[in-house]
Amino acid sequence: MTVTNRGGGMFRTKTVEQAIRDTEEPEFQLRKALGPVQLTVMGIGVLIGTGVFVLAGEAAALYSGPAVSLSFLISGVVCALAALCYAEFASTVPVAGSAYTFSYASMGEFIAWMIGWDLILEFTLGAATVAKGWSGYFDSVMGGLGLEVPEAISGGPGSGGVLDLPAVFVSLLMMVVLIIGIRLSAWVNASITTLKLVIVAGIVLIGAFYVSGANWTPFIPPSAPADYNTDAGMPLLLQIFGIDTGFGLTGVFTGAAIVFFAYLGFDIVATLSEEVKNPQRTMPIGIIASLAIATVLYIIVSLIYTGILPYDQLAVEAPAAAAMAATGIPAAEFIISLGILIGLTVVIMTLMLGQTRVAFAMSRDHLLPPTLGKVHKKFRTPYKLTIITGVVAAGLSGFLELTELANLVNIGTLAAFVLVSIGVIVLRRTRPDLPRTFKVPFMPVLPIVSAILCFGVALFLPAGTWLRFIAWMILGTVVYYFYGRTHSRVATGESA
Repeated sequence: MTVTNRGGGMFRTKTVEQAIRDTEEPEFQLRKALGPVQLTVMGIGVLIGTGVFVLAGEAAALYSGPAVSLSFLISGVVCALAALCYAEFASTVPVAGSAYTFSYASMGEFIAWMIGWDLILEFTLGAATVAKGWSGYFDSVMGGLGLEVPEAISGGPGSGGVLDLPAVFVSLLMMVVLIIGIRLSAWVNASITTLKLVIVAGIVLIGAFYVSGANWTPFIPPSAPADYNTDAGMPLLLQIFGIDTGFGLTGVFTGAAIVFFAYLGFDIVATLSEEVKNPQRTMPIGIIASLAIATVLYIIVSLIYTGILPYDQLAVEAPAAAAMAATGIPAAEFIISLGILIGLTVVIMTLMLGQTRVAFAMSRDHLLPPTLGKVHKKFRTPYKLTIITGVVAAGLSGFLELTELANLVNIGTLAAFVLVSIGVIVLRRTRPDLPRTFKVPFMPVLPIVSAILCFGVALFLPAGTWLRFIAWMILGTVVYYFYGRTHSRVATGESA
Protein backbone atom coordinates (compact mmCIF):
# COMPACT_ATOMS: atom_id res chain seq x y z
CA MET A 1 0.00 0.00 0.00
CA THR A 2 1.28 3.47 -0.80
CA VAL A 3 1.37 6.12 1.89
CA THR A 4 -0.31 9.39 1.08
CA ASN A 5 1.53 12.30 2.63
CA ARG A 6 1.80 16.04 2.36
CA GLY A 7 5.09 17.74 1.54
CA GLY A 8 8.38 16.19 0.67
CA GLY A 9 11.87 15.67 2.01
CA MET A 10 12.39 16.25 5.72
CA PHE A 11 9.02 17.93 6.16
CA ARG A 12 6.85 15.19 4.63
CA THR A 13 3.93 14.42 6.92
CA LYS A 14 2.14 11.24 7.83
CA THR A 15 -1.63 11.54 7.61
CA VAL A 16 -3.72 10.99 10.71
CA GLU A 17 -5.64 8.23 8.92
CA GLN A 18 -2.39 6.45 8.06
CA ALA A 19 -1.10 6.76 11.62
CA ILE A 20 -4.29 5.14 12.91
CA ARG A 21 -4.16 2.36 10.29
CA ASP A 22 -0.59 1.51 11.28
CA THR A 23 -1.79 0.69 14.80
CA GLU A 24 -3.70 -2.29 13.39
CA GLU A 25 -0.61 -4.18 12.21
CA PRO A 26 -0.52 -7.40 14.34
CA GLU A 27 3.20 -7.36 15.16
CA PHE A 28 2.94 -3.75 16.44
CA GLN A 29 -0.50 -3.96 18.08
CA LEU A 30 -0.88 -2.93 21.72
CA ARG A 31 -3.61 -4.10 24.11
CA LYS A 32 -6.44 -1.66 24.92
CA ALA A 33 -7.00 -2.00 28.66
CA LEU A 34 -7.31 1.45 30.26
CA GLY A 35 -10.47 3.40 31.10
CA PRO A 36 -10.77 7.05 32.24
CA VAL A 37 -10.31 6.30 35.95
CA GLN A 38 -7.29 4.08 35.34
CA LEU A 39 -5.76 6.68 33.03
CA THR A 40 -6.29 9.50 35.55
CA VAL A 41 -4.79 7.36 38.30
CA MET A 42 -1.84 6.59 36.02
CA GLY A 43 -1.31 10.32 35.54
CA ILE A 44 -1.57 11.12 39.26
CA GLY A 45 0.73 8.21 40.01
CA VAL A 46 3.57 9.69 37.98
CA LEU A 47 2.83 13.35 38.77
CA ILE A 48 3.07 12.93 42.55
CA GLY A 49 6.69 11.94 42.87
CA THR A 50 10.18 13.41 42.77
CA GLY A 51 9.01 16.95 42.04
CA VAL A 52 7.15 17.33 45.33
CA PHE A 53 8.99 14.74 47.45
CA VAL A 54 12.56 15.65 46.45
CA LEU A 55 13.06 18.72 44.23
CA ALA A 56 10.64 20.95 46.19
CA GLY A 57 13.13 21.09 49.04
CA GLU A 58 16.01 22.16 46.82
CA ALA A 59 13.89 24.76 45.01
CA ALA A 60 12.79 26.27 48.33
CA ALA A 61 16.25 26.31 49.89
CA LEU A 62 18.18 27.69 46.93
CA TYR A 63 15.74 29.77 44.88
CA SER A 64 12.16 30.42 46.02
CA GLY A 65 12.02 30.19 49.81
CA PRO A 66 8.45 29.69 51.13
CA ALA A 67 7.24 31.01 47.75
CA VAL A 68 8.08 27.60 46.28
CA SER A 69 4.30 27.14 46.35
CA LEU A 70 4.10 30.03 43.86
CA SER A 71 6.76 28.27 41.78
CA PHE A 72 4.50 25.21 41.64
CA LEU A 73 1.54 27.42 40.73
CA ILE A 74 3.44 29.10 37.88
CA SER A 75 4.55 25.75 36.47
CA GLY A 76 1.03 24.41 36.90
CA VAL A 77 -0.52 27.27 34.90
CA VAL A 78 2.04 26.83 32.11
CA CYS A 79 1.34 23.09 32.05
CA ALA A 80 -2.43 23.64 32.08
CA LEU A 81 -2.21 25.59 28.82
CA ALA A 82 -0.04 22.91 27.24
CA ALA A 83 -2.36 20.21 28.62
CA LEU A 84 -5.29 21.64 26.66
CA CYS A 85 -3.23 21.33 23.46
CA TYR A 86 -2.24 17.76 24.35
CA ALA A 87 -5.88 16.90 25.06
CA GLU A 88 -7.01 18.02 21.60
CA PHE A 89 -4.19 16.15 19.89
CA ALA A 90 -4.62 12.96 21.95
CA SER A 91 -8.36 12.80 21.22
CA THR A 92 -7.86 13.54 17.51
CA VAL A 93 -4.81 11.33 16.91
CA PRO A 94 -5.19 8.37 19.34
CA VAL A 95 -1.82 6.83 18.50
CA ALA A 96 1.12 6.00 20.77
CA GLY A 97 4.00 8.45 20.75
CA SER A 98 2.55 11.64 22.27
CA ALA A 99 4.24 14.79 20.91
CA TYR A 100 6.19 12.71 18.37
CA THR A 101 3.05 11.39 16.69
CA PHE A 102 1.29 14.75 16.91
CA SER A 103 4.25 16.51 15.26
CA TYR A 104 4.43 13.90 12.47
CA ALA A 105 0.82 14.60 11.55
CA SER A 106 1.13 18.38 11.67
CA MET A 107 4.68 19.65 11.10
CA GLY A 108 6.51 16.90 9.27
CA GLU A 109 8.91 14.03 9.70
CA PHE A 110 12.06 15.91 10.72
CA ILE A 111 10.29 17.87 13.46
CA ALA A 112 8.64 14.63 14.60
CA TRP A 113 11.98 12.85 14.72
CA MET A 114 13.59 15.65 16.72
CA ILE A 115 10.78 15.77 19.26
CA GLY A 116 10.82 11.97 19.51
CA TRP A 117 14.58 12.12 20.07
CA ASP A 118 13.91 14.79 22.70
CA LEU A 119 11.26 12.62 24.43
CA ILE A 120 13.69 9.69 24.59
CA LEU A 121 16.01 11.97 26.55
CA GLU A 122 13.17 13.31 28.67
CA PHE A 123 11.62 10.02 29.78
CA THR A 124 14.79 7.98 30.19
CA LEU A 125 16.51 10.68 32.25
CA GLY A 126 13.25 11.20 34.11
CA ALA A 127 13.20 7.56 35.20
CA ALA A 128 16.85 7.81 36.26
CA THR A 129 16.16 11.02 38.21
CA VAL A 130 13.31 9.47 40.16
CA ALA A 131 15.42 6.39 40.83
CA LYS A 132 17.98 8.70 42.46
CA GLY A 133 15.24 10.21 44.63
CA TRP A 134 14.04 6.69 45.48
CA SER A 135 17.54 5.84 46.65
CA GLY A 136 17.56 8.83 49.05
CA TYR A 137 14.35 7.68 50.73
CA PHE A 138 15.64 4.09 50.77
CA ASP A 139 18.59 5.28 52.87
CA SER A 140 16.15 7.08 55.19
CA VAL A 141 14.02 3.94 55.63
CA MET A 142 17.06 1.78 56.30
CA GLY A 143 18.27 4.32 58.83
CA GLY A 144 14.89 4.12 60.58
CA LEU A 145 15.39 0.37 60.90
CA GLY A 146 18.85 0.88 62.37
CA LEU A 147 20.59 -0.28 59.21
CA GLU A 148 23.14 1.85 57.40
CA VAL A 149 23.57 1.45 53.65
CA PRO A 150 27.33 1.34 52.90
CA GLU A 151 28.52 4.61 51.35
CA ALA A 152 30.24 2.74 48.51
CA ILE A 153 26.89 1.54 47.13
CA SER A 154 24.69 4.50 48.09
CA GLY A 155 24.42 7.82 46.27
CA GLY A 156 26.95 7.12 43.56
CA PRO A 157 30.23 8.91 42.74
CA GLY A 158 28.79 12.37 43.53
CA SER A 159 28.26 11.32 47.16
CA GLY A 160 31.62 9.68 47.65
CA GLY A 161 30.49 6.21 46.66
CA VAL A 162 31.16 3.97 43.67
CA LEU A 163 27.65 3.03 42.56
CA ASP A 164 24.10 3.91 43.61
CA LEU A 165 22.97 0.31 43.90
CA PRO A 166 19.41 0.94 45.21
CA ALA A 167 18.69 3.18 42.19
CA VAL A 168 19.99 0.50 39.83
CA PHE A 169 17.92 -2.20 41.53
CA VAL A 170 14.58 -0.35 41.37
CA SER A 171 15.14 0.60 37.70
CA LEU A 172 15.66 -3.03 36.69
CA LEU A 173 12.73 -4.22 38.82
CA MET A 174 10.33 -1.81 37.09
CA MET A 175 11.69 -2.95 33.73
CA VAL A 176 10.51 -6.49 34.52
CA VAL A 177 7.04 -5.27 35.58
CA LEU A 178 6.63 -3.34 32.32
CA ILE A 179 7.64 -6.32 30.20
CA ILE A 180 4.92 -8.45 31.79
CA GLY A 181 2.20 -6.09 30.58
CA ILE A 182 0.07 -2.94 30.75
CA ARG A 183 -2.61 -4.57 32.94
CA LEU A 184 -0.10 -5.48 35.63
CA SER A 185 1.46 -2.02 35.28
CA ALA A 186 -1.95 -0.37 35.71
CA TRP A 187 -2.76 -2.55 38.74
CA VAL A 188 0.60 -1.83 40.38
CA ASN A 189 0.15 1.88 39.62
CA ALA A 190 -3.37 2.03 41.08
CA SER A 191 -2.35 0.21 44.27
CA ILE A 192 0.73 2.33 44.90
CA THR A 193 -0.94 5.60 43.90
CA THR A 194 -3.64 4.96 46.50
CA LEU A 195 -0.94 4.50 49.12
CA LYS A 196 0.84 7.61 47.88
CA LEU A 197 -2.28 9.74 48.25
CA VAL A 198 -2.65 8.43 51.80
CA ILE A 199 0.96 9.48 52.49
CA VAL A 200 0.34 12.96 51.07
CA ALA A 201 -2.74 13.26 53.27
CA GLY A 202 -0.62 12.14 56.23
CA ILE A 203 2.00 14.82 55.54
CA VAL A 204 -0.71 17.48 55.39
CA LEU A 205 -2.70 16.32 58.44
CA ILE A 206 0.34 15.76 60.67
CA GLY A 207 2.31 18.72 59.38
CA ALA A 208 -0.56 21.19 59.77
CA PHE A 209 -0.21 20.99 63.58
CA TYR A 210 3.50 21.91 63.42
CA VAL A 211 3.41 24.78 60.95
CA SER A 212 4.83 28.06 62.19
CA GLY A 213 3.77 31.23 60.40
CA ALA A 214 7.18 32.71 61.23
CA ASN A 215 8.76 30.30 58.73
CA TRP A 216 6.68 31.89 55.96
CA THR A 217 8.00 35.38 56.69
CA PRO A 218 9.15 36.79 54.38
CA PHE A 219 7.15 34.68 51.96
CA ILE A 220 9.34 35.78 49.04
CA PRO A 221 12.87 36.24 50.43
CA PRO A 222 14.51 39.50 49.26
CA SER A 223 16.91 39.39 46.33
CA ALA A 224 20.53 38.85 47.35
CA PRO A 225 23.83 37.99 45.63
CA ALA A 226 23.60 34.36 44.58
CA ASP A 227 26.16 31.59 44.64
CA TYR A 228 25.54 29.53 41.53
CA ASN A 229 28.89 27.76 41.95
CA THR A 230 29.69 27.99 38.22
CA ASP A 231 28.30 29.75 35.18
CA ALA A 232 26.77 26.42 34.16
CA GLY A 233 24.58 26.60 37.26
CA MET A 234 23.24 30.10 36.55
CA PRO A 235 19.89 30.41 34.76
CA LEU A 236 20.47 31.26 31.11
CA LEU A 237 18.28 34.38 31.18
CA LEU A 238 20.13 35.80 34.19
CA GLN A 239 23.46 35.02 32.58
CA ILE A 240 22.46 36.81 29.37
CA PHE A 241 21.52 39.98 31.26
CA GLY A 242 24.32 39.72 33.84
CA ILE A 243 21.93 39.40 36.80
CA ASP A 244 23.71 37.65 39.66
CA THR A 245 20.96 37.57 42.26
CA GLY A 246 18.99 34.84 43.93
CA PHE A 247 15.57 34.68 45.59
CA GLY A 248 13.15 37.55 44.99
CA LEU A 249 10.91 37.25 41.93
CA THR A 250 13.75 35.85 39.79
CA GLY A 251 14.15 33.10 42.39
CA VAL A 252 10.45 32.25 42.19
CA PHE A 253 10.69 31.78 38.42
CA THR A 254 13.97 29.87 38.70
CA GLY A 255 12.26 27.62 41.24
CA ALA A 256 9.40 27.13 38.78
CA ALA A 257 11.89 25.88 36.19
CA ILE A 258 13.34 23.43 38.73
CA VAL A 259 10.02 22.01 39.99
CA PHE A 260 8.67 21.79 36.45
CA PHE A 261 9.89 18.20 36.62
CA ALA A 262 6.88 17.52 38.86
CA TYR A 263 4.52 18.03 35.91
CA LEU A 264 5.98 15.39 33.64
CA GLY A 265 3.04 13.05 34.24
CA PHE A 266 0.39 14.26 31.84
CA ASP A 267 2.93 14.07 29.01
CA ILE A 268 3.20 10.36 29.75
CA VAL A 269 -0.58 9.98 29.84
CA ALA A 270 -0.61 11.22 26.23
CA THR A 271 1.73 8.39 25.15
CA LEU A 272 -0.87 5.76 26.14
CA SER A 273 -3.51 6.61 23.52
CA GLU A 274 -3.34 3.19 21.86
CA GLU A 275 -3.86 1.33 25.13
CA VAL A 276 -6.99 3.27 26.12
CA LYS A 277 -10.60 2.31 25.56
CA ASN A 278 -12.52 5.08 23.74
CA PRO A 279 -9.50 7.43 23.56
CA GLN A 280 -11.50 10.32 22.06
CA ARG A 281 -13.33 10.71 25.37
CA THR A 282 -10.87 9.18 27.81
CA MET A 283 -7.66 11.05 26.87
CA PRO A 284 -8.86 14.63 27.63
CA ILE A 285 -10.33 13.45 30.96
CA GLY A 286 -7.15 11.66 32.03
CA ILE A 287 -4.80 14.50 31.03
CA ILE A 288 -6.72 17.42 32.54
CA ALA A 289 -7.99 15.68 35.69
CA SER A 290 -4.60 14.31 36.74
CA LEU A 291 -2.93 17.70 36.25
CA ALA A 292 -5.57 19.62 38.23
CA ILE A 293 -5.52 17.23 41.20
CA ALA A 294 -1.73 17.13 41.36
CA THR A 295 -1.30 20.93 41.20
CA VAL A 296 -3.53 21.48 44.24
CA LEU A 297 -1.62 18.83 46.20
CA TYR A 298 1.77 20.33 45.24
CA ILE A 299 0.84 23.76 46.55
CA ILE A 300 -0.50 22.40 49.85
CA VAL A 301 2.43 20.05 50.51
CA SER A 302 5.07 22.69 49.68
CA LEU A 303 3.40 25.09 52.15
CA ILE A 304 3.58 22.38 54.82
CA TYR A 305 7.32 21.79 54.21
CA THR A 306 8.23 25.46 54.48
CA GLY A 307 5.87 25.97 57.42
CA ILE A 308 7.48 23.22 59.50
CA LEU A 309 11.13 23.97 58.70
CA PRO A 310 12.92 27.19 57.73
CA TYR A 311 13.34 27.00 53.95
CA ASP A 312 17.14 27.00 54.11
CA GLN A 313 17.04 23.63 55.91
CA LEU A 314 15.19 21.82 53.11
CA ALA A 315 18.09 21.27 50.67
CA VAL A 316 18.31 17.56 51.48
CA GLU A 317 17.68 14.38 49.50
CA ALA A 318 14.47 13.65 51.41
CA PRO A 319 12.77 16.94 52.42
CA ALA A 320 9.50 15.25 53.39
CA ALA A 321 11.39 13.00 55.79
CA ALA A 322 13.24 16.02 57.21
CA ALA A 323 9.96 17.87 57.76
CA MET A 324 8.39 14.87 59.49
CA ALA A 325 11.49 14.39 61.67
CA ALA A 326 11.10 18.01 62.82
CA THR A 327 7.65 17.21 64.22
CA GLY A 328 9.26 15.03 66.88
CA ILE A 329 6.78 12.20 66.32
CA PRO A 330 8.97 9.06 66.49
CA ALA A 331 7.23 7.01 63.80
CA ALA A 332 6.30 9.87 61.47
CA GLU A 333 9.60 10.11 59.58
CA PHE A 334 9.86 6.34 59.07
CA ILE A 335 6.25 5.82 57.96
CA ILE A 336 6.27 8.80 55.58
CA SER A 337 9.65 7.80 54.12
CA LEU A 338 8.47 4.23 53.59
CA GLY A 339 5.30 5.40 51.88
CA ILE A 340 7.18 7.80 49.63
CA LEU A 341 9.71 5.08 48.80
CA ILE A 342 6.89 2.85 47.61
CA GLY A 343 5.22 5.76 45.83
CA LEU A 344 8.29 6.78 43.86
CA THR A 345 8.51 3.22 42.58
CA VAL A 346 5.46 3.68 40.36
CA VAL A 347 6.80 6.98 39.03
CA ILE A 348 9.90 5.20 37.74
CA MET A 349 7.69 2.57 36.13
CA THR A 350 5.45 5.11 34.41
CA LEU A 351 8.32 7.21 33.07
CA MET A 352 9.90 4.10 31.58
CA LEU A 353 6.49 3.21 30.13
CA GLY A 354 6.31 6.60 28.39
CA GLN A 355 9.80 6.19 26.94
CA THR A 356 9.10 2.75 25.51
CA ARG A 357 5.85 3.94 23.86
CA VAL A 358 7.55 6.87 22.14
CA ALA A 359 10.41 4.71 20.89
CA PHE A 360 7.84 2.06 19.89
CA ALA A 361 6.01 4.58 17.67
CA MET A 362 9.31 5.70 16.10
CA SER A 363 10.30 2.08 15.48
CA ARG A 364 6.95 1.27 13.88
CA ASP A 365 7.52 4.20 11.52
CA HIS A 366 11.01 2.78 10.78
CA LEU A 367 12.73 5.95 12.00
CA LEU A 368 14.35 3.55 14.46
CA PRO A 369 15.11 -0.07 13.51
CA PRO A 370 11.70 -1.83 13.31
CA THR A 371 12.96 -4.95 15.06
CA LEU A 372 13.23 -2.92 18.28
CA GLY A 373 9.49 -2.23 18.33
CA LYS A 374 8.24 -5.81 17.91
CA VAL A 375 5.88 -6.72 20.75
CA HIS A 376 6.12 -9.85 22.89
CA LYS A 377 3.80 -12.59 21.60
CA LYS A 378 2.33 -13.29 25.04
CA PHE A 379 2.52 -9.97 26.91
CA ARG A 380 1.90 -7.67 23.90
CA THR A 381 4.51 -5.19 25.12
CA PRO A 382 7.59 -3.80 23.27
CA TYR A 383 9.94 -5.89 25.39
CA LYS A 384 13.19 -5.10 23.55
CA LEU A 385 12.73 -1.37 23.99
CA THR A 386 11.72 -1.92 27.62
CA ILE A 387 14.93 -3.84 28.32
CA ILE A 388 17.06 -1.15 26.68
CA THR A 389 15.27 1.60 28.62
CA GLY A 390 15.63 -0.22 31.93
CA VAL A 391 19.33 -0.91 31.49
CA VAL A 392 20.13 2.67 30.39
CA ALA A 393 18.08 4.20 33.23
CA ALA A 394 19.82 1.91 35.72
CA GLY A 395 23.24 2.96 34.42
CA LEU A 396 22.44 6.67 34.53
CA SER A 397 20.92 6.57 38.01
CA GLY A 398 23.85 4.54 39.28
CA PHE A 399 26.50 7.09 38.30
CA LEU A 400 25.00 10.60 37.76
CA GLU A 401 23.72 13.37 40.05
CA LEU A 402 20.05 14.18 40.69
CA THR A 403 19.90 17.88 39.73
CA GLU A 404 21.94 17.42 36.56
CA LEU A 405 19.49 14.77 35.39
CA ALA A 406 16.37 16.73 36.40
CA ASN A 407 17.33 19.91 34.54
CA LEU A 408 17.81 18.00 31.28
CA VAL A 409 14.41 16.39 31.76
CA ASN A 410 12.83 19.81 32.29
CA ILE A 411 14.24 21.37 29.13
CA GLY A 412 13.22 18.30 27.12
CA THR A 413 9.68 18.51 28.48
CA LEU A 414 9.39 22.24 27.76
CA ALA A 415 10.64 21.74 24.19
CA ALA A 416 7.93 19.14 23.63
CA PHE A 417 5.28 21.47 25.06
CA VAL A 418 6.34 24.29 22.72
CA LEU A 419 6.05 22.08 19.63
CA VAL A 420 2.72 20.57 20.66
CA SER A 421 1.32 24.07 21.26
CA ILE A 422 2.40 25.12 17.76
CA GLY A 423 1.36 21.82 16.18
CA VAL A 424 -2.25 22.02 17.36
CA ILE A 425 -2.60 25.32 15.45
CA VAL A 426 -1.05 23.83 12.33
CA LEU A 427 -3.26 20.70 12.35
CA ARG A 428 -6.39 22.77 13.00
CA ARG A 429 -5.65 24.76 9.83
CA THR A 430 -4.37 21.96 7.58
CA ARG A 431 -6.99 19.37 8.62
CA PRO A 432 -10.11 21.24 9.77
CA ASP A 433 -12.17 18.23 8.64
CA LEU A 434 -10.86 15.88 11.36
CA PRO A 435 -13.41 14.94 14.05
CA ARG A 436 -12.39 16.54 17.36
CA THR A 437 -14.17 15.52 20.56
CA PHE A 438 -12.15 18.11 22.47
CA LYS A 439 -11.03 21.50 21.17
CA VAL A 440 -8.60 24.01 22.65
CA PRO A 441 -10.58 27.18 23.46
CA PHE A 442 -9.55 30.65 22.24
CA MET A 443 -7.68 29.29 19.22
CA PRO A 444 -5.00 30.36 18.26
CA VAL A 445 -4.33 32.73 21.16
CA LEU A 446 -4.16 30.13 23.92
CA PRO A 447 -1.66 27.79 22.14
CA ILE A 448 0.55 30.78 21.25
CA VAL A 449 0.57 31.94 24.87
CA SER A 450 1.35 28.35 25.93
CA ALA A 451 4.37 28.16 23.60
CA ILE A 452 5.71 31.55 24.76
CA LEU A 453 5.35 30.71 28.46
CA CYS A 454 6.98 27.29 28.07
CA PHE A 455 9.94 28.87 26.31
CA GLY A 456 10.09 31.56 28.99
CA VAL A 457 10.28 29.00 31.80
CA ALA A 458 13.04 27.15 29.90
CA LEU A 459 15.15 30.33 29.92
CA PHE A 460 15.40 30.02 33.70
CA LEU A 461 17.23 26.70 33.40
CA PRO A 462 21.04 26.76 33.67
CA ALA A 463 23.12 27.63 30.62
CA GLY A 464 24.97 24.32 30.96
CA THR A 465 21.66 22.47 30.64
CA TRP A 466 20.96 24.32 27.39
CA LEU A 467 24.37 23.36 26.01
CA ARG A 468 23.91 19.67 26.84
CA PHE A 469 20.42 19.73 25.34
CA ILE A 470 21.67 21.34 22.12
CA ALA A 471 24.45 18.72 21.89
CA TRP A 472 21.85 15.93 22.22
CA MET A 473 19.69 17.45 19.49
CA ILE A 474 22.68 17.82 17.16
CA LEU A 475 23.40 14.12 17.68
CA GLY A 476 19.76 13.41 16.85
CA THR A 477 20.05 15.35 13.60
CA VAL A 478 23.03 13.23 12.59
CA VAL A 479 21.18 9.97 13.37
CA TYR A 480 18.17 11.11 11.35
CA TYR A 481 20.27 12.13 8.36
CA PHE A 482 22.16 8.84 8.15
CA TYR A 483 19.31 6.46 9.10
CA GLY A 484 15.77 7.74 9.58
CA ARG A 485 15.67 9.98 6.49
CA THR A 486 16.01 7.03 4.13
CA HIS A 487 14.41 4.22 6.16
CA SER A 488 11.12 5.78 7.30
CA ARG A 489 7.89 4.24 6.03
CA VAL A 490 6.78 7.54 4.57
CA ALA A 491 10.06 7.77 2.61
CA THR A 492 9.88 4.22 1.24
CA GLY A 493 6.12 4.15 0.65
CA GLU A 494 5.57 1.19 2.99
CA SER A 495 2.51 0.88 5.20
CA ALA A 496 0.97 -1.42 7.71
